[in-house]
Amino acid sequence: MKKAPGSLLTPIPILLALLTGTAAYADEVSPRSESLPTAPYLLPGAPTFDMSIAQFREKYNTANPDLPLSEYRAIDSRLDKSPLTRAASKISETLYASTALEPGTGKIKTLQITWLPIPGPDEKAAQEKAQAYMTALMRFFSPTRSVEDSRKRLNELLSKGKGARYYAQTEGALRFVVADNGDKGLTFAVEPIKLSLTEP
Repeated sequence: MKKAPGSLLTPIPILLALLTGTAAYADEVSPRSESLPTAPYLLPGAPTFDMSIAQFREKYNTANPDLPLSEYRAIDSRLDKSPLTRAASKISETLYASTALEPGTGKIKTLQITWLPIPGPDEKAAQEKAQAYMTALMRFFSPTRSVEDSRKRLNELLSKGKGARYYAQTEGALRFVVADNGDKGLTFAVEPIKLSLTEP
């Protein structure tokens, strides 16, 4: 991965805050006044998707030619205490894809789409584009879902997470996370979870 160009430096503090942020556990909403637990993907032994960011991007772009992701570029995270590698891909001036990668293997711990709302005549179109990318990310990991069903599911998650700093819900081996920071941005993330067998 290449170092982020100057045009990506402005939102880096926002992306870094989102990547190093914390997340509520499944089906919990964390109000803005509460302190949050550590994001599950930051915990030791947290699972990864069994692919690198380059493999994900190639497969994603093949499946979504109308919603492409550019090359992810490393984010300088020297001030971050986490050993994870951070990277981001600029989609537009108000839309970014980001990730955290396991050191050594480069496997994906989390994939995030962040929309930075800017009031104005283009806000609605930008929001629709952001939701299209979020839907595509969801469908990448749930390919049996139709576009319409994925859009409906995304809207349910965004509705449940509206106004919450972090909202998470698990579905099978996936965790869907919504972080609604109002005018500072809306993030939708997909993360792997460890499945455990319950004993009778």
